Parts: sequence; structure tokens; C-alpha cells
Amino acid sequence: MWQHRAEGRTRVNAHRGAMSYAPQNTFAAFEKAVELGADIVELDVHLSADGEVVVIHDPTLSNTTDGEGLVKEKTLAELKQLDAGRHFGPEFAGQRIPTLDETLAWARGRCVLDIEIKGSPRPYPGIEQKVVDLIRRHEMTDQVIVISFDHRRIAQVKTLAPEIAAGTLFGSCPVDLVAVGLMAGANAILPPWQYVDADTVERAHAAGLSVHPWETRDPAEIDRLIGLGVDSICSNQPDLVVQANARAGR
Repeated sequence: MWQHRAEGRTRVNAHRGAMSYAPQNTFAAFEKAVELGADIVELDVHLSADGEVVVIHDPTLSNTTDGEGLVKEKTLAELKQLDAGRHFGPEFAGQRIPTLDETLAWARGRCVLDIEIKGSPRPYPGIEQKVVDLIRRHEMTDQVIVISFDHRRIAQVKTLAPEIAAGTLFGSCPVDLVAVGLMAGANAILPPWQYVDADTVERAHAAGLSVHPWETRDPAEIDRLIGLGVDSICSNQPDLVVQANARAGR
């Protein structure tokens, strides 16, 4: 299992890759993230019509590609025909939607992958098993964390693969972040940065959970979170977290 608790330095997590600098969830963004000093690359996965695990954020295609319709209605071959970079800038034309298989091969020995399981908006049947199988095939159980807003997906991942780190994502703040994370059998909690305070970090760490707030580009907030001892910070601009670690002498 990936050592999701940080020791001595807050880890740098690049949200959908370095998505402020390159088209999100493409190899251009992943490469840029590593170039900027990211320890972790966050990405999102859906299933294609033929059951392949593909890396894209939205259930629809029009926001980040030149395609239309739903991801789940297209085969992998059809998805691979789409341009996933030109919308960001002409220099990124020709970027394609990656598969999780391709991305795991790229990341091995290079960075941790933070794999968010998405829905469409309903859950994809069997996606947890497919993600686990790919992680095991690439022998990367110690180099990933699997996360989701749907905490049932996390409970299922932990049932299928106790050796894989998993985390509960939150879009708002429930009564008790720590209790909800423990209920899902998670190793980590991933709250919005606004809801992270000293008490939450202390209680999470005491319960064996790591804390990974998302997503901020505010240098003052990044400094505050590092001061609280969070385990990673997810940002569209991962270089800001690198710089904040340097300011903190880490």
C-alpha cells in the first residue's frame, strides 16, 4: 500500500495533471505536473461503451474534446479519434484521451496516481474491479490511491483490494469527516480546502487517516494547510505547492 501519510513534507498533488498549464487529463498535463515537481498526479476515470477504463473528467465529451455525446456511449476506438488538446491551445492539438492502462504504464516509478472513480451520473457496474485489476497488472498497489465522492465505491475497492490505499472525497463538510471516512473503510479523507482545520487534521491522523485537501491556488491558503500538517495539497498549479514547501523549509 502507498504510504499515504506524509513524513516531513506536504506532498504535491497535481489536479487532473497541471491543468492550468496543459489540457486536463492528458499526457501533456501529466508530464507538465512531474516537470513542475508534483509527487502525485490526480485523474478521473469513466468506462467506455466497450468497458475500457478511460481518463476524462466529465461524463460528456464536449467540454474537453472535439466530440459530442456521452463517454459511455463511445467505444475506445471512437474515443481515441477525438482531439483532447486543441480546445486548450493549438500547440496541444492531437492530445488523446488516455486509458488508465496507458497512464499506469507511464506513471510506474515516476509518480503516485490519485485515481478518482466517476459516475455517469449513475455508477458504472464493475468499474471498481476493472480499476483494481489494472493496478495489480501493473504491480502498482504501492503507487496509487483510489478515491471517489461515492463512498460505496471506496468500500467496494477496499473489499476487493485491502492492499490499495483508498480515500473518501467530499464536496462539502459533513458533521464528521473522520467518522465518514472510517465508515467507508478508507485510508484517507479528501475534503475541500475550506473545511480543513487543525482539529480535523489532528483527529484524522489520530484515527490513522491521512488528509489531502483539494483544490486551491491561493498561496496564503497553501501556506496555512502546510502549517496544519496536511499530507498533500491538490492544486491546478502544483508549482505553487512546491514553492510553499520551500518557504516552509521542506
